[in-house]
Amino acid sequence: MLTLSTTLRIRPFRLQAWAVLAVAWALALGAAHQARAELRIDITRGTVEPMPIAVSTFNADVPQDQAIGRDIAQVIAADLERSGLFAPVDSKAFIQRDLSVNTMPRFGDWRVINAQALVQGRVTRTADGGIRVVFRLWDVFAEEQMTALAFRSVAEGWRRLAHIIADRVYERITGESGYFDTRVVYIAESGPADRRKKRLAVMDQDGANHKFLTDGSYLVLTPRFSPTLQEITYLSYYNNTPRVYIFNIDTGHQELLGNFPGMTFAPRFSPDGKKVIMSMAKDGNTEIYTMDLRTRAVRKLTNHSAIDTSPSYSPDARRIVFNSDRGGSQQLYVMDANGGGVQRISYGQGRYATPVWSPRGDLVAFTKIQGGRFFIGVMRPDGSGERLLAEDFNIEAPTWSPNGRVLMYFRTTPRDDQGNGGSSKLYSIDLTGHNEREIITPIDASDPAWSPLIQ
Repeated sequence: MLTLSTTLRIRPFRLQAWAVLAVAWALALGAAHQARAELRIDITRGTVEPMPIAVSTFNADVPQDQAIGRDIAQVIAADLERSGLFAPVDSKAFIQRDLSVNTMPRFGDWRVINAQALVQGRVTRTADGGIRVVFRLWDVFAEEQMTALAFRSVAEGWRRLAHIIADRVYERITGESGYFDTRVVYIAESGPADRRKKRLAVMDQDGANHKFLTDGSYLVLTPRFSPTLQEITYLSYYNNTPRVYIFNIDTGHQELLGNFPGMTFAPRFSPDGKKVIMSMAKDGNTEIYTMDLRTRAVRKLTNHSAIDTSPSYSPDARRIVFNSDRGGSQQLYVMDANGGGVQRISYGQGRYATPVWSPRGDLVAFTKIQGGRFFIGVMRPDGSGERLLAEDFNIEAPTWSPNGRVLMYFRTTPRDDQGNGGSSKLYSIDLTGHNEREIITPIDASDPAWSPLIQ
């Protein structure tokens, strides 16, 4: 028997035009309360051996919903496997295939195939044509339920439900928030090197639900999500003039934020979404500015003869990290949100660029260029603990997952004497540096930006 414990509303992502209602349930199978399981992955200890987990096909009564149940299970398993923390057990090894959400699993059948955790579920059709999805997570060796939830959605929202369930599993076992119910905006590239077409594109974090947002008539660069998820700020060259735009994903409307003289670089939203911070070349000097989105008032934060660029706010908006050559080479600096208290934080060999503050506030990611090679690395906001995670011929522009545990960036291959090569692809890697994955896109891709959690 299922008993209701909590009702949660999950904010819809309007680009997909779905509404989702989540309902949390507790399982009453002769127990007075939901058991507290100890199954846990500690993801703070460096390299972690992936946990074997079984994700069974979600049951359903009709063929249409049976297909949805299979697809949901496949997406959940793929999300968990891609994190590097879980090793989904091959379904061909499953012994018990008559799983029901209303009865306890035969735990011995799952222990014998070495599954430490089990995800099961069911899909049913609602009166309005939508779907209701129930799932349960079990600790196989303790024979205890870890969590159980039910969701309602339009039928087309099944993929997002799968990401949400994968987040719940990740959160329950690791103790950290998930990052699967997210989107990525990036620059889609095509055409020859001297006539490169660059379009704004958006997709789920796993590459699904891909959509081009601009048609490539004008060059676009450096897209960034707003905290609300419904807007993207980016730089576009309209008639060879750099302009900063805000693109509304709901409506497709583009709003001109500013037509600034000289060059403008890397606009980003402030954590509260009320400002945009960027660098502008004005009167022959590149400085960092903010613009109030309500009043359109522009404020200059730096005042130095050097090039100051690539600003990024800390999560609490009290500090800003940026790169500057004011010390003689391109290095990372941190300053107060009002422009005061500038301090250099990078002292390693080579040049540092494209810093971005972690959503957790504990690290700054960056691109490093040294000896003709590019690196993606992280350091603490005071400059200590520098670690390099990835290296290649050209690898740059890191962006954080919303839980601060994974980075995404792009890698460009070198061109040969005949002009072949030069393709750009997106990759992700976790903070251990041992789980690098390519993110598949329809065409070449660069400059990704990860959204906050959608819900």
